[in-house]
Amino acid sequence: MDWDRIGLAPLLENPIAVQAASLVGLCIASWIALRIARRILVASIRAVAARSIVKWDDHLVDAKLFIRIAHLAPALVVYYGIEWIPELNDTIAILVRRLAVCSIALVIALSISSILNAADVIYSGLAAYRSRPIKGYLQLVKLAVGIITLVVIVATLFDKSPLLFLSGLGAMTAVLLLVFKDTILSLVASVQLTGNDMIRVGDWIEMPKYGADGDVVDIALHTVKVQNWDKTITTIPTHKLIEDSFKNWRGMTIAGGRRIKRSIFIDANTIRFLEPDEIEAFEKYTLLQDYIDHKRRDIESYNASGRDRTINANIRRLTNVGTFRAYIYSYLKNHPQIHKNMTLLVRQLDPTPQGLPIEIYCFTTTTNWNAYEDIQSDMIDHLFAVAPDFGLHTFQNPSGQDFKRLVETS
Repeated sequence: MDWDRIGLAPLLENPIAVQAASLVGLCIASWIALRIARRILVASIRAVAARSIVKWDDHLVDAKLFIRIAHLAPALVVYYGIEWIPELNDTIAILVRRLAVCSIALVIALSISSILNAADVIYSGLAAYRSRPIKGYLQLVKLAVGIITLVVIVATLFDKSPLLFLSGLGAMTAVLLLVFKDTILSLVASVQLTGNDMIRVGDWIEMPKYGADGDVVDIALHTVKVQNWDKTITTIPTHKLIEDSFKNWRGMTIAGGRRIKRSIFIDANTIRFLEPDEIEAFEKYTLLQDYIDHKRRDIESYNASGRDRTINANIRRLTNVGTFRAYIYSYLKNHPQIHKNMTLLVRQLDPTPQGLPIEIYCFTTTTNWNAYEDIQSDMIDHLFAVAPDFGLHTFQNPSGQDFKRLVETS
């Protein structure tokens, strides 16, 4: 080609222009290498992964591993192609080659990160290990890879041995401990939480100090995410779960029953002995037949000992509150949704200014929240409605309507 005729001969004789043109050509070649790697390598691997019956290759594709590996192509083109640029200044050539090495180190680090991300997804998909996440450990590995990559990049740019920089880290131990304090604490906490099986993904935990009350949705190295019942997300530092106390409701789910602990306050002024006709009426209650029969024989045996029966203190008699308590117990024992193999109590607590508390302590046969609330509400509804049959009044503080009736009747 006649370069003089087209006016390019002077440029070809100018070494700076030749070097600039060669650098531009090298950049174009690296861009072409990237396009070829992404179009051919990545596309081919995606096609193979889509046809394969295994899933791990799909996770590697989703983690963008092969897209990141494709970036090695332009870095290698620059690293080896810089030698072909004529009369290039040695300083520039060395700098470009070092930048290429730094790019290769960065691509390798990002590729390792993609592999770890895919490993986390694959591990989490295994039913046997879903409740014991390894995300925190993988993040620690990523952190170590990041530090090593940073050391390699700095050592390459300054043309020093990486070991020289690593040896200098000993003098910076105090600074590193300060900078990575939370990471070190979180690592120790993650080991303790996982080793002692204190928390799993899916557990319902309560930690009022941090406003957390809901399901654990993610356990990472530095944080634990809790989705509260109002669908908000609370993020708790991992090491705080070791430093502070929290409640884990997993045991309730494993046991298969959720506790009911409610009290009915009885107006003490309505507590009295039962009359014989009332006892006969209660004998017709299916839930009280065994109790009345047992108590009648027990009381008759006690009262037949020759005491003066004209004095109430000398004889035993059934009380309405005791019979009501027996009714509640029998009602719970025969309730199909109350657990029969777990604690079941109906007891009196210390009298209060609001009356005599009758506490109900039992467990449902389900841990489903909606079903639990329905069972508890239906039970309390029934007991409030049946209390007047025993001549008992439940206590509540006077309301405006009570004062209004008092004024109207006065």
